[in-house]
Amino acid sequence: MSTQNDAEAAQVAPDTMDTDAARAELARLADIIARANAAYHSDDAPIMSDAEFDALRARNDQIEARFPDLIRPDSPSRQIGAAPSEGFAKIRHARRMLSLSNAFTPEDVADFVGGIRRFLGLAPDAGLAFTAEPKIDGLSLSLRYEGGVLVHAATRGDGETGENVTANARTIRDIPTPLTDAPDILEVRGEVYMAHEDFTALNARQAEAGAKTFANPRNAAAGSLRQLDPGITAARPLRFFAYAWGELSAPLATTQSGAVARLASLGFQTNPLFQRCDTLAGLLDIYARIEAQRASLGYDIDGVVYKLDDLALQERLGLRSTTPRWAIAHKFPAERAWTELTGIDIQVGRTGALSPVARLRPVTVGGVVVSNATLHNEDYIAGRDSRGGEIREGRDIRIGDWVEVYRAGDVIPKIRDLDLARRPKGSQPQPYTFPETCPECGSPAIREPGDSVRRCTGGMICPAQAVERLKHFVSRAAFDIEGLGAKQVEAFWRDGWITTPRDIFTLEDRFGPGQPRQLKNREGWGEKSAQNLFAAIADKRRITLARLIFALGIRHVGETSANMLATHFGTWDAFRTAMSDAVQEDSAAHADLLAIDGVGPVMARALVTAFEAESDAIDALATMLEIEPAEARATDSPVAGKTLVFTGTLERMTRAEAKARAEALGAKVAGSVSARTDLLIAGPGAGSKAKKASELGVEVIDEEGWLRLSKGA
Repeated sequence: MSTQNDAEAAQVAPDTMDTDAARAELARLADIIARANAAYHSDDAPIMSDAEFDALRARNDQIEARFPDLIRPDSPSRQIGAAPSEGFAKIRHARRMLSLSNAFTPEDVADFVGGIRRFLGLAPDAGLAFTAEPKIDGLSLSLRYEGGVLVHAATRGDGETGENVTANARTIRDIPTPLTDAPDILEVRGEVYMAHEDFTALNARQAEAGAKTFANPRNAAAGSLRQLDPGITAARPLRFFAYAWGELSAPLATTQSGAVARLASLGFQTNPLFQRCDTLAGLLDIYARIEAQRASLGYDIDGVVYKLDDLALQERLGLRSTTPRWAIAHKFPAERAWTELTGIDIQVGRTGALSPVARLRPVTVGGVVVSNATLHNEDYIAGRDSRGGEIREGRDIRIGDWVEVYRAGDVIPKIRDLDLARRPKGSQPQPYTFPETCPECGSPAIREPGDSVRRCTGGMICPAQAVERLKHFVSRAAFDIEGLGAKQVEAFWRDGWITTPRDIFTLEDRFGPGQPRQLKNREGWGEKSAQNLFAAIADKRRITLARLIFALGIRHVGETSANMLATHFGTWDAFRTAMSDAVQEDSAAHADLLAIDGVGPVMARALVTAFEAESDAIDALATMLEIEPAEARATDSPVAGKTLVFTGTLERMTRAEAKARAEALGAKVAGSVSARTDLLIAGPGAGSKAKKASELGVEVIDEEGWLRLSKGA
């Protein structure tokens, strides 16, 4: 009953989509990629390969590029990693550790460079310098030095908070301490990795000792750094490349290349293939040369990272929600192999999605033995896209076929194609019939218009959905209850101890001291472990509004959108009232919900449907909790707390810069004008929004007025 990815197949091209299809596809991709991120970063149980994940992200980015107005607040382009493991103490990063956008083709790199020029308003022939360096396939690490002394080391985690691995990091020989002539506060960011030679030797020692061997050097590095016993880490041959920084008390340099050189002078290992380049052609040439050296480097890389060299321009470009605008990872092509498809299993996820998973004759792909692959959805199996058009020239996939397996990591890969010449003659395999009922509960499995997946209609009566929703509720990005993980949830649900989220908070009353059946007497539990679980549950009765919204498991509402909703409404009561009032689609409350920047019809419908269908259960849960209001945004600016709308053409700054500036000043930016709009900034060409603002009596200013207002803040 584990969630598997119901990822996109080769579907209709973004440039042929209409708005409704694009909106539905972006919603689906947001859900799939969020689950993949949680599985990979939080659960150490990936559900798709790097190649498949990159393909999903690329498709999402392509659709967003064509439909920028449809970008969702929970878009994969706004996500970083996942919550840190519960096995370590947590460290909050002074500055977020971001992820990188991906490029896969020279055209993608050209778009990256062109996008920087457009954002900064630079002419096509204006000079721009970049740096290029190999993208190490390892584990991101942040090292904080104070007065030259290493005070702590943390993994990236979810970008905001990571795992405290200080004791382990001190055992890595490439991490110097103390430092001489360093800024008083210096956070060095880089990648922990394992060389091929060391990896082979480690696996040989593990096999000789009868211990677990590792699939690849990245897994070995991650597993070694995240040992609770630093002695084990010390015995593992880990290495570290430095390439970036976090908080600084004084600048390292004025350029990326200068700052990396400064890190090298402080004693850090920096990549010898790091180069500076002035042209797009030069970047692509570096990429080709590094790719040609890939097999002989002695460590794993999966692409080349390009960064704008000028740090002042980096600052001006700023950040998206999870990635910098001034950097991108140009990924290498993934690896492939052929094998036999021996079966197709259907797995049911938290939202009821029926996900087909291929069972394969084991095959080695890129040094890793794989036996499972995603088959995406019923259309992909049948050889068509979501609109009925042909993919793979209409060739359907059947059990017994020989299929091409595509991967770039060490987990479930993607099936790219099949070889009809190897399909048995005479008694050919029969076409696969996708089930129309849920294999878990027997409920009808329907496919809604615009959706590429078939979903079980059983809701909470479906054991797969019920269990997966409970797992989601206690996941690290939600309630994060120590001692109550996936295995415990499954066991408690199976025995009827926990059937709804509210049951978690009554567990001690029903199975604690003095009760006929006690948790401490259950197999695998004792008095101490039971006490610890009850204490952990009690500790999580106090929860932030954003975490609670995310924990509810509402379809299309990921971590980013939950944060957005929490920030907008501020309190649980305000949010709950808005959801009730917005049930009627022609109501003012529903219009207000749609007016929130990033909330489209799909998310709005999912929100009100969830609260309408499960209001009693949600309200019962809320009574058990102490819900913290959202963190207040900046309050010392003229626009703090106000709702702004931008329209028309801005001439002194791009729309992206204006929006980022407004949000930094504590304002909310909406996509449409309503009675709750406080200020409309109208540039030349303003049309219906300016007219509506006039009708509603909303204050309107021009770009010059906005510049004066924002600079005076």
